[in-house]
Amino acid sequence: MTPNVDPSAPSQAAKALQLRCGRHELDLSFPRVMGILNVTPDSFSDGGQHVALDDALRHAERMLAEGAAIIDVGGESTRPGATPVSEQQELDRVAPVVEALVRELDALVSVDTSSAAVIREASALGAGMINDVRALEREGALAAAASSGLPVCLMHRQGEPQDMQHSPNYSQPIERAVAAYLTERVAACEAAGLRRNRLLIDPGFGFGKTVEHNLRLLKYMASLQALDLPILVGMSRKSMIGKVLGRPVEERLAGGLALSAMAVERGASILRVHDVGPTVDAVNMAWAVLQEGCEPPADKELSL
Repeated sequence: MTPNVDPSAPSQAAKALQLRCGRHELDLSFPRVMGILNVTPDSFSDGGQHVALDDALRHAERMLAEGAAIIDVGGESTRPGATPVSEQQELDRVAPVVEALVRELDALVSVDTSSAAVIREASALGAGMINDVRALEREGALAAAASSGLPVCLMHRQGEPQDMQHSPNYSQPIERAVAAYLTERVAACEAAGLRRNRLLIDPGFGFGKTVEHNLRLLKYMASLQALDLPILVGMSRKSMIGKVLGRPVEERLAGGLALSAMAVERGASILRVHDVGPTVDAVNMAWAVLQEGCEPPADKELSL
């Protein structure tokens, strides 16, 4: 049975949380937007667009101006069917961008990586967060993350990018499977010395899940608030939107905004997106409604 959690109630973990991210302090008492910066040639939506350092910097600058609180830099595509890259290749893509974002823009940089070497180097260059789609399962990643001192987002997935969309199947409701896996990974992190106040969770929309799995997972996402950790959500431009609405990747903004608003209603603390400006507006609008609903003003009377 899915836990009975009010989807309109803001996450307990996000109500008054100040998350220390290196030299930055991230206020998660309200939902924040994370801008995606892929420095890869083969990402599903923006592959090849920001490979050059100057292009990456200018795009990050635009996203910050539009209201992004975090820039998430990725050097390995994790789209379905993606080809793995070597640790050195990922480092060569990511390190110059992280260094430049920190030095030139003073940005709060998250690094989307599963590699221990990239975690160590990004931390040394001034990154403020680690965002791992493999939840620190790769060899050495957990130790590297624990010693970095940075917050880490643990994501649920089933399988690897090469095969994760080949008939994904679960023996229990998807929201329970996600909660069970994340609970296990949080326990592993704590056992390795990575304190709970440095952890975030991501349900992993699109990672080893059918459209039906994704839709149900969002419908019952509020149940993940039981883990009492900030929730990061990434659904921007994903195939679940395309399959429901029949839209190509470049026409999925409206669907993505609807999903972002629903995710905020169900407790999301961070929205990871390509289209920062419109999402900031959607998130702020949804949050304004939720705040009005949670704390009705005592000095106003409803007039009909």
